[in-house]
Amino acid sequence: MATIITTTNPLGISAGALARLLAWLSPAYPVGAFSYSHGLEMAVEEGAVTNRVDLVTYVEAGLRLGAGSVDGGLLALSWRAAMTGDSETLDGLTELAAAWRGTKELALEAMQPGTAFASVTLSAWPEPRLAAFSARHAGRLTHAVACGAAAAFHDIPLREACFGWLNAFAANIVSAGVRLVPLGQTDGQIATAALLPAVAAATDAALAITSPDELGSASPVLDLFSMRHETQYTRLFRS
Repeated sequence: MATIITTTNPLGISAGALARLLAWLSPAYPVGAFSYSHGLEMAVEEGAVTNRVDLVTYVEAGLRLGAGSVDGGLLALSWRAAMTGDSETLDGLTELAAAWRGTKELALEAMQPGTAFASVTLSAWPEPRLAAFSARHAGRLTHAVACGAAAAFHDIPLREACFGWLNAFAANIVSAGVRLVPLGQTDGQIATAALLPAVAAATDAALAITSPDELGSASPVLDLFSMRHETQYTRLFRS
């Protein structure tokens, strides 16, 4: 019997686009995201996160109220601007994303992977519009904006791109928690599964944003952990 290979999945995303998205958001993609904990390292040292339930709560706060809530919206807005060829709006979103960071380390956590993402993606999947966009903002691309623009240029649907990016954001903090708390690998997977509703809700919230004026965050405790992490005596992570 002949094997039939379909070119689309039930979600309507092409096999090629799905393959690119899975590669871009894989922990193996060389953007350095594994080296950041989003302030979690300080939270663990101070006893604010001591178990799996605490870890899930911490990541949920980041998704609903912190960087996740801002970056999800920025990714969606950047995707739409790139998809319509609105370079002026895309450039403005890039600058806004670069400025919208509560601490020095959270800025590094957004910018270094963004720069690496653009470089690696252009090497593996060359795309002239992404190349021009990256050249205009060398060293100034945040991860969410770079991924949103790249997804549009490569015809990856917005919902899948946004959900995937936010899921990867959450999974990266969980991975840091597995090492820091520490937790077992199974506990890490249970935490990741428990975060699925929060990732889905954050995706819906991001897709509902139609203007930068609607963006906002309210996670001062996470920012304070990040600030204190800058002077933490011994550190495994860069944020």
